[in-house]
Amino acid sequence: MRVLLLGGTSEASQMAKALSQAAVNSVFSYAGRTNAPVPQPLPTRIGGFGGVAGLVAYLRREAITHVIDATHPFAAGMSRNAFAACTQTDTPLIRLERPAWQAQSGDNWTHVPTLEAAATALPDADARVFLAIGKQQIGLFAAKPQHHYLLRLVDPPERDLPLPKTSVVLARGPFDVAQDLVLLRHHDITHIVAKNAGGRGAEAKLTAARQLGLPVILVDRPALPGQNIAADIGAVMTWLDHDQVALRGV
Repeated sequence: MRVLLLGGTSEASQMAKALSQAAVNSVFSYAGRTNAPVPQPLPTRIGGFGGVAGLVAYLRREAITHVIDATHPFAAGMSRNAFAACTQTDTPLIRLERPAWQAQSGDNWTHVPTLEAAATALPDADARVFLAIGKQQIGLFAAKPQHHYLLRLVDPPERDLPLPKTSVVLARGPFDVAQDLVLLRHHDITHIVAKNAGGRGAEAKLTAARQLGLPVILVDRPALPGQNIAADIGAVMTWLDHDQVALRGV
């Protein structure tokens, strides 16, 4: 057995620890979106594979027997490529997918299907928006340049931002509610835009928004292929254990 773990989330780091402790021959793959990714207890590679064809070649070259997709729920391109490559190579694949956030009493959420729709959903009147979506697609909000945008990023921007009025805070999660209450109050935030990533590491902003009565524009998750989905690390390890027994012919 040789496992490829596609990472980039806190769950992926926990998965890597479990694989290491179980002495499962594994390699951890980072997309390379941050300058200083979290060190892992597994051999690590950084960067893309070169599309489906590149991933197919990698799986064959490295004799990968199983793939665990523990990428971000919005890393749809990687998840779709992994599904296609595993289908072509007949490689077993499981997706470690944290549950989506669910609205609670007191939440003021507007669900939208895409980030483009999130930009449209912002008011026309000037607002102060916590744009909690990472750095890849902030240019979509240039359609509403009248707003002041707060960005919380892991790394400093490498080039001029496409939004004329911004504040940037550098921080790496997980975050707690007290921190996010201070952040939202300090920047006089009136609206929050976020992806429904799920998990606990970034949930604090939603709790803080609830306490402050702030509206949240929440982008729904993209549809991903495949039905073999695990909600926790234990389920993934059980899946691997079952296949390891089958590989040994026991």
